[in-house]
Amino acid sequence: MPIPVYVKAVLWTSYLISLYFAVFWFLVLLDREPKGSTRKLRKFPSVSIVIPAYNESKNIFKTLNSLIGLKYPGDRLEIIVVDDGSRDDTASIVRNFIAKNKRFNVRLISKKNGGKGAALNDGLRASKGEFFICLDADSVVTKDALLKIIPHFTEDNIAVVLPLLKVEKPKNIWQKMQWLEYIVNMFYKKLMGRLNCVHVSPGPFSVYRKSILKKVGGFDEDNLTEDLEITLRLQSRHYRIVQLLDAEVFTLAPKTFKELYKQRNRWYKGSVINAFRYRHMMFNRQYGDFGIIQMPTIIISGLIAMVILSSAAYYGLKPYAKAMYHSLLIDFDLYTLIREFKFDFSLLDLNYMAIMVAFVMLAITVLILKISHAETNENPNKHGIFSLVSYLFFYFMVIGFIWIGITFDFLFGKKQKW
Repeated sequence: MPIPVYVKAVLWTSYLISLYFAVFWFLVLLDREPKGSTRKLRKFPSVSIVIPAYNESKNIFKTLNSLIGLKYPGDRLEIIVVDDGSRDDTASIVRNFIAKNKRFNVRLISKKNGGKGAALNDGLRASKGEFFICLDADSVVTKDALLKIIPHFTEDNIAVVLPLLKVEKPKNIWQKMQWLEYIVNMFYKKLMGRLNCVHVSPGPFSVYRKSILKKVGGFDEDNLTEDLEITLRLQSRHYRIVQLLDAEVFTLAPKTFKELYKQRNRWYKGSVINAFRYRHMMFNRQYGDFGIIQMPTIIISGLIAMVILSSAAYYGLKPYAKAMYHSLLIDFDLYTLIREFKFDFSLLDLNYMAIMVAFVMLAITVLILKISHAETNENPNKHGIFSLVSYLFFYFMVIGFIWIGITFDFLFGKKQKW
């Protein structure tokens, strides 16, 4: 049965859009990066680091310990833990930490559970620093991260400077694929930063100019992805977000498919909801490359992931379904099936256009993978060839499957909790 014309049209549209964006960002890469004008710190501005924590007894000590190891004057640094109604002993661990480290300015705020956005706003109101930093309670920072970030606030319209986020000590194949994903995504965000197209300021150690953060109203307290929403809001006000590749922060990654699905379901669902909320920016030249390139990508990337997964499943399973159907017709008489089998293959049957697109996409992907690891001082083979091959040829199917799940959630009205 031939493939309907409209199905072919959808497939080729997805392939060509994917190819377009791959080539587009590749050309951005080839373009010479403008030289930044960071300054050396002559004086150290005051900084507030806020850690929203909910049931983080397993991680909070390590996170706090990394913060007191920062190379930054202690009298210019305050650390605020907002215990968001934890049911475990998060608060008692923080109190013990404070008691044993009295020379550091560490405070604990306890409140009823209200979500991450509300916890961040409570920390924002209590903070005294010129700069505001959010840090997830499952993340740790390198000692020189803050010293590398603060000098990049060279202009008054720079609202956020972002660190290089890496997966901490990946142990299994799921975490190793995410380790590769984070490296590539951070590099892409660096390229996006050249065009002011960064669309999300993640929880681990995003550094905000507090005056701007307060001016735009703080964090949305009723949002699945408050980090993405605040970035879209800042972009809508024409503020700049800068991505770095040398200030390292490490975070824990989901270790099972179930955990990954739950995390990405929230992330991607929040992306769709917020993209719809800020739809006035989409294809709007008033917002420059962000409106023309980045805003549509938030939605298009999910659609393409679903189309590519569906086409891969269709073409991959079609021969087996056909063989099963023929076996059913002959009542599973395998001897007859083998006896009548004829090798019917011709090079003319191959879809060379699709093969060419796939080859170009793979070549660009491998090149980006190599460059992104070089730019982040990592080795793409660090966690073995199996994880690398799995990332290249399997991980996209996982992401496509998650997007399909999100589509069904929207269709059936399933509500997502944080």
